[in-house]
Amino acid sequence: MKALVLAGGKGTRLRPLTHTSAKQLVPVANKPVLYYGLEALRDAGITSVGIVTGDTGPEVREAVGDGSRFGLEVEYIPQEAPLGLAHCVLIARDFLGDEPFVMYLGDNFLVGGIRDLVESYRAAGHDAQILLTRVAEPQFYGVAELGPSGEILRLEEKPEHPRSDLAIVGVYIFSPAIHEAVRAIGPSARGELEITDAIGWLIERGHRVHSHLVSGYWKDTGRLQDMLECNRIVLEQVEPEVNGTVDGLSEITGRVVIERGAVVENSVLRGPIVVGANAKIVSSYLGPFTSIGPDCVVADAEIEYSIVLDGSSVVGVSRIGHSLIGRNVEVTGATGAPNTHQLMVGDHSKIKVRA
Repeated sequence: MKALVLAGGKGTRLRPLTHTSAKQLVPVANKPVLYYGLEALRDAGITSVGIVTGDTGPEVREAVGDGSRFGLEVEYIPQEAPLGLAHCVLIARDFLGDEPFVMYLGDNFLVGGIRDLVESYRAAGHDAQILLTRVAEPQFYGVAELGPSGEILRLEEKPEHPRSDLAIVGVYIFSPAIHEAVRAIGPSARGELEITDAIGWLIERGHRVHSHLVSGYWKDTGRLQDMLECNRIVLEQVEPEVNGTVDGLSEITGRVVIERGAVVENSVLRGPIVVGANAKIVSSYLGPFTSIGPDCVVADAEIEYSIVLDGSSVVGVSRIGHSLIGRNVEVTGATGAPNTHQLMVGDHSKIKVRA
């Protein structure tokens, strides 16, 4: 069995970060979301992976390489524009051949891996197997409507008025029958070839399409709150490990990981927390569920329930929470006139300040 990993798309809900970076490479607990998916495929016994890329293809290639670091063999499949998930299957036909495959959305985060899913598919031999989970805002997802016996009645992609709260998780398994389906459908009102339409085509023609309700944790990491929630889930599972330097004036409590080359001075760290390699934390407070990326500087500042990416600095700021700070960002306390905020903010940024 092969795998098709989708790592294209615009990532509009995570702008401005995704103006310059692939959404699949935004880190959770200092590891890109995409890596978790690749590791899940490997752990399920899949080693041949095709990665569909878009505008951020060079960045994805640099991050993943030939796949050997994950125990995988990776082939890249460029997509000229984000024309839909079914279009990804269409352009990957030569790579996929005539065998079943897993399709894995690279910005999805699924706790527990997919080994059981793959094994159940192999035992049953369905033409398609989809995962479902209940969500609070189904209008942002592909949605399934089930009949009284649990059979799939219809699928809709990001409906304005959802018929259920069952979202389609971004992990699918298909037989070669899906290739005929993606050739048969036309673009949706959004101008894309929707995988939900292709699955609907299979259902209408009597193919065996099985659904399974996910009981574990799943997130589509397309929004800030989802990234922070995934970061929390991963950090809750880390084991304390200090490979950096912590001075005698600092207080370390709970699950705290301090990576090699990092320095902590005169600070309080209350885990779970990850501090990246060569970061420096000075006279600061880091609260629970915080990830500080490599080469960051936090001085005279307070941060909790946040993600700070590589090379950024936060200096002289009283409290930051529920935040995602990009790479090489400078956040400093203002000087001069009181109650004045000084901002230099890029397009599509979101800033919350106390009035």
